[in-house]
Amino acid sequence: MTLLESLRQFPAFETVPDVQLQWLIDRSEEVSLPIHHVINKPGDKVDHLMLVLEGRMVIDSGQNGPGDDLATFGPQSFLGLLPFSRLEHIRNRVITEAPSRVLRLHRDHLRELSQTHYELTGALVHQMTTRVREYTRQTQQEDKMASLGRLSAGLAHELNNPVAAVVRSADTLKEHMRATPENFKAIMHLNLTNEQVDSVDEAFFRKVDQRINLSLLERTTLEDDVTDWLDDHGVDDSVDLAGPLVEFGFTTDDLDSVLARIGDDNLAGVLAWLVNNLVTEKLVMDISEASKRISTLVNSIKNYTHMDRGVGKEQVPLGEGIRNTLTLLDHKLRSKHIAVTLNLANDLPLVGGWPGELNQLWTNLIDNAVDALPDGGQLTISSEPDGSEFVLTKITDNGSGIPDAIKDNIFEPFFTTKEIGKGTGLGLDIAQGVVKHHNGSIKVESEPGRTVFSVCLPIQ
Repeated sequence: MTLLESLRQFPAFETVPDVQLQWLIDRSEEVSLPIHHVINKPGDKVDHLMLVLEGRMVIDSGQNGPGDDLATFGPQSFLGLLPFSRLEHIRNRVITEAPSRVLRLHRDHLRELSQTHYELTGALVHQMTTRVREYTRQTQQEDKMASLGRLSAGLAHELNNPVAAVVRSADTLKEHMRATPENFKAIMHLNLTNEQVDSVDEAFFRKVDQRINLSLLERTTLEDDVTDWLDDHGVDDSVDLAGPLVEFGFTTDDLDSVLARIGDDNLAGVLAWLVNNLVTEKLVMDISEASKRISTLVNSIKNYTHMDRGVGKEQVPLGEGIRNTLTLLDHKLRSKHIAVTLNLANDLPLVGGWPGELNQLWTNLIDNAVDALPDGGQLTISSEPDGSEFVLTKITDNGSGIPDAIKDNIFEPFFTTKEIGKGTGLGLDIAQGVVKHHNGSIKVESEPGRTVFSVCLPIQ
């Protein structure tokens, strides 16, 4: 089969005249490639349009070894440079998966091609637009899945802690309740008046809501004082009465007050009852707090994904979306010890928009800022009315800033300063697309130590 007959097998060349295909053949080089031949490595300059005549090749994520296949090209497909393409360097590896035969046209001929052979140029440009559309769709989906993966990993980590706390506290409470009958038996042998019982109740309820925060030194000192007090008054501390008493703020003065009201004979039994109920209360409070944390996380992910709402445009409270996003990114923020300052105006108006898209906007901008921040950095998010028609939201970080040389490129699709495999270069492009869809604007100001992304969205 001649080269002209081979090119006639390409569906894209169905309407291209033979004379133009012959022009392509005359200026191209036919090359045979063995299996596993690396055509391009990441970062290589791209100088040729390649037409696959036989074989199979792939673009993968590997540099010098196996990687995930991003795209596969068989016979009658196109690789490399195309007319009017701005492609200069390739980001991924291109390698043959079978012995292949290609036709290569150098970039020096593309100007003549576009100026004199309109049908051939049109066929190749159509291939370029199809390639961009498919690659953009695939990469956007990968970016969204990567974003969802980061949120899911953080959510799983955040849920693990309160779930473990509930299980641990429930098991401890079960063991603790087994000792209750013995404590009840001791209480039944006490001789207390109604006034004395009321005084013990008053001491218990005064302290039960008082969980104090003490340093290790302060706690140790206070426990030593309470332990000495118990020893001086003949109370057996073998079941650790001092620890729970101190945790709820009981001091030796409080114990003196209890003693003055109930007398020495009732002291051991009353303190055992107090500690038993304080421990029970502590375990119940721990379970309650952990359960509330789980509920907060579940509500945040539900509101973030809007599982119980429609998909149309609606009135969106921006503050709720920002808070939910911060909740889901909290693990990543804490892993880098990033301090977050949130300044949301109380009179923040609702914005007409698509909640899911806006949550994706906040996720991309905040996630981008976190990646740019050093350990212990500062992230500030503010939102306030901008006149009567707009809401202005600013996301500010104190990272190293964006170099002036690339500041104009950061919103371009596939542009990224991250290492290969660490970013798709679509985060800010998607953010800009969301803002445009809402008829808003987004801009960036950056200098070393201060980068501000400003998002202005119309209220209606």
